[in-house]
Amino acid sequence: MSKLDSKIPGGPLKDKWKNHKDHMNLVAPNNRDKIDIIVVGTGLAGGSAAATLAEQGYNVKAFCYQDSPRRAHSIAAQGGINAAKNYQGDGDSTYRLFYDTIKGGDYRAREANVYRLAEVSANIIDQCVSQGVPFGRDYGGQLDNRSFGGVQVKRTFYAKGQTGQQLLLGAYSSLSRQIGKGRVKMYNRHEMLELVIVDGKARGIIARNLVTGEIERHSAHAVVIASGGYGNVYFLSTNAMGSNVSAAWKIHKKGAYFANPCYVQIHPTCIPVHGTQQSKLTLMSESLRNSGRIWVPKKIEDSVAIREGKLRPENIKEEDRDYYLERRYPAFGNLVPRDVASRAGKERCDAGFGIENNETKEGVYLDFSTEIMKKGKESAIEKHIHNPTEQQIYDLGKAWIEEKYGNLFVMYEKITADDPYKTPMKIYPAVHYTMGGVWVDYNLQSTIPGCFVVGEANFSDHGANRLGASALMQGLADGYFVLPYTIADYLSADIRTGEIPTNSAEFEAAEKEIKDKVNFFVNNKGTHSVDYFHKQLGHIMWNKVGMGRTPEGLREAIAEIDEVKKNFWKDVKVMGETEGMNTELEKAFRVADFIELGQLMAIDALHRNESCGGHFREDHATPEGEAERDDVNFKYVGAWEYQGDDIKQELLHKEDLIYDNIEVKARSYK
Repeated sequence: MSKLDSKIPGGPLKDKWKNHKDHMNLVAPNNRDKIDIIVVGTGLAGGSAAATLAEQGYNVKAFCYQDSPRRAHSIAAQGGINAAKNYQGDGDSTYRLFYDTIKGGDYRAREANVYRLAEVSANIIDQCVSQGVPFGRDYGGQLDNRSFGGVQVKRTFYAKGQTGQQLLLGAYSSLSRQIGKGRVKMYNRHEMLELVIVDGKARGIIARNLVTGEIERHSAHAVVIASGGYGNVYFLSTNAMGSNVSAAWKIHKKGAYFANPCYVQIHPTCIPVHGTQQSKLTLMSESLRNSGRIWVPKKIEDSVAIREGKLRPENIKEEDRDYYLERRYPAFGNLVPRDVASRAGKERCDAGFGIENNETKEGVYLDFSTEIMKKGKESAIEKHIHNPTEQQIYDLGKAWIEEKYGNLFVMYEKITADDPYKTPMKIYPAVHYTMGGVWVDYNLQSTIPGCFVVGEANFSDHGANRLGASALMQGLADGYFVLPYTIADYLSADIRTGEIPTNSAEFEAAEKEIKDKVNFFVNNKGTHSVDYFHKQLGHIMWNKVGMGRTPEGLREAIAEIDEVKKNFWKDVKVMGETEGMNTELEKAFRVADFIELGQLMAIDALHRNESCGGHFREDHATPEGEAERDDVNFKYVGAWEYQGDDIKQELLHKEDLIYDNIEVKARSYK
């Protein structure tokens, strides 16, 4: 019998959330100021949660390791946010958004959570518009929409190529208002290093002041983890350099189950790796696939000539270009889901058709020439320009592209020195988002009472693959419209508890453990930097737990990470002191957690003898090279329980996935 209780309400799918809210316990407004809540992370999920909970009257303590909540990695999201508004009148609905998300996740997400996400999505847009988020609008002034991968409707709201930034500024304005009212106490440049459990409940955290080095105790009646994903376990990813898994991993080691860690999203449209010294990859928004066509040369000799600098892509004739996504997936073309597009790009490069002159010869083109000429002709007609010249058509088309994606094109040119209006963008898949995370029930509560997890830090809504523009949707749905209801049901029993003291034995022990680890790191007489071990881990993860996985490679990864872990604790060298700012010490804590998680990811990938979404086992593929699921044996969430320092001893719990409202079938985008 599984220990997992998802607490999914009974009744019809469309009524579950409404009925659940109707019957939850509440905390009366006059009692909310008796309750303290800690929120770790102030991106879209954490920032919106902290602002909303404070607006309701709770005392909120919010923590971020950045110098301001405005620096959260949510700011990097470019393309848009999904919502089932059906402004385009093209057949969208709550059910279709729900279905697309379940299908996009390869039937490995919890049905009830995904329907709730689709249901509240429309509220998010109204909330953000009221905050002044400058969404793109059409000629008549109405909110505009664009398409994203894996769907056949336009449901993505956007603000040019900086949607995440604008949404975060909206959430930050709400958070700032509550800070000004004294309802939120903001702890910038603080990092959570431990969860404190008292009498079986999450009652606080140990945090390090990253400026002074002081170790601090903070108590609360509930703790909310909103710390984002763990893509930086690969070292090279599109994540901000500071993004890490430490908060989520700390609560895992205190009893929160970690679900589906092998589900990692490889994004198809990133600027290719340039060299071995690179430490960060740059994402080019999926929204560009609305207007760009992905291709490689049909002739392998043309690819070789391009790599050698003897041929320009503009000079390859149309009939000599292989638009391989349009060829393989005619129904969706360049807008297939991310996992499908990524694997297709890898297949072409593995076959020798890559166009980038890097060590691995990995890269394909994202070309806007067709769209520029198409939109140029449409604009000429609108402007009543008869018999326009080719240059006029080009100029009008370029202006249309610039209006939609201008800042993305500027960013690309600054990084690569190529003009993407004239020369196709070079792209290749890279680690981007993590669908796995801390296991939570329908109320977003982990297996630790009083410890809630929201946004990318939890596992709940995306299954084995996230559709584009759904990350912002989930983060804001959790923070604005789900957690504020569900946490009240838990906190209703705490109105007489009183303030949680920080002088208890539990806080004492947790603080001592952290101080001992700090002293170990700065006093260890090692010879290699933290980055040295992080790069070793990333190399193993990308090559053996990356886009293509084999049983042999995964077993090797598990053993090799064991060696990295052993050498890390023996030979890591952390410069600086325990007091004051010490970024190497920060990284040491984070990389120690990445190493352990990386091993669990390989273990999870090895146990899951199927291919689904972002988890592609090369020994479980169709003759056409597509993912081959095993619904008989693996239609479940795999949630791992910590069993001590040897990660190989983690205990697997299974939450069966039951689909009563959709037909589970082979995922096809052809």
